[in-house]
Amino acid sequence: MVQSVLRQGSLPINRTRSKSMTTRKRKKEAAGEEKQLETAPVAQVSKSTESGQTSEDVVFIGQKPVMSYVMACMTHLNQPDAKKVVVKARGRAICRAVDTIEVLRRAFVKDAQLEGIAIYTEEVTREQGRKSNVSAIKLTLIKP
Repeated sequence: MVQSVLRQGSLPINRTRSKSMTTRKRKKEAAGEEKQLETAPVAQVSKSTESGQTSEDVVFIGQKPVMSYVMACMTHLNQPDAKKVVVKARGRAICRAVDTIEVLRRAFVKDAQLEGIAIYTEEVTREQGRKSNVSAIKLTLIKP
């Protein structure tokens, strides 16, 4: 194998080695992405019963990718008796909840309507016993 060495300023550049290293890195990254896609986390829909209300299906938003939550909502909405889905989030996940609802409305369930938006503050006790306020949101999407 012939290696060509070019000089740029005072530093030698080895094109053959850098090219092969780039190819190896690309192959490793591609293999890593395939593994990530195979083990992508799936969000769960939980059934909660609040006092005085019928049971509703709630999707709690966390750190997973937006499409995981979109698929959880779609799975619920595709059930024959499901007419609405509630998406709840707090803190930094609020923007992910809004993205989830927008992707559902624009791409998957085009006739869905936003029934309600509730914005509130929850008081959370931290590890050291401190209390802090965390913003939260509850978005309700209905399918006609």
